[in-house]
Amino acid sequence: MDQLGNNWVHLCIDMQLMFAEATEWHTPWMERVLPKVVNLVELDPARTIFTRFLPPHCAEQVSGTWRRYYERWASMTRDRLHPDLIEIVPELRTFIPPAQVADKYVMSAWADGLLQTRLKAAEVDTLFISGAETEVCVLATVMGAIDRSYRVIIVSDAVCSGADSTHDAMLGIYRSRFGMQVETVTAEEMCAAVISSRA
Repeated sequence: MDQLGNNWVHLCIDMQLMFAEATEWHTPWMERVLPKVVNLVELDPARTIFTRFLPPHCAEQVSGTWRRYYERWASMTRDRLHPDLIEIVPELRTFIPPAQVADKYVMSAWADGLLQTRLKAAEVDTLFISGAETEVCVLATVMGAIDRSYRVIIVSDAVCSGADSTHDAMLGIYRSRFGMQVETVTAEEMCAAVISSRA
């Protein structure tokens, strides 16, 4: 990968207990990638932003296809979900603060504009991305980052999904269709790049 500058942030998507535990949204790979994510956060916790996906209290709180979605996944609304399950997994929560949290109510981390405001104020130009799920909230956030002209680096062994086939397919799409705007690296390569940038 090209040399890493000094204006980067690690954006860690939805590493929450509701995906790690035995819920209807369980993401079995999360446990496997968690040590890699911890390694990335340890590089500089103050440069990490954890996103948290917050479902509505009930399906009636939302409209359109989101209402249909939460009628199907009623067990994952906040009226039924234990509040602890919304939280970031304990292994990562220990880094907060100085790591920050950005709440979101849809798949993309950009929807309310607050993340962009925060990053622009800090003059961030590079994002490296970990978390869940590769072809859902990670994808939505990556596409928004591309649209906003960030250098986007996906840490391929630090993203996860509940479905092997679509995870693999999405990594292939990141490398092929978005190869001019998205880089894919391993956690080891990402850590080496950050350490090298400090030399």
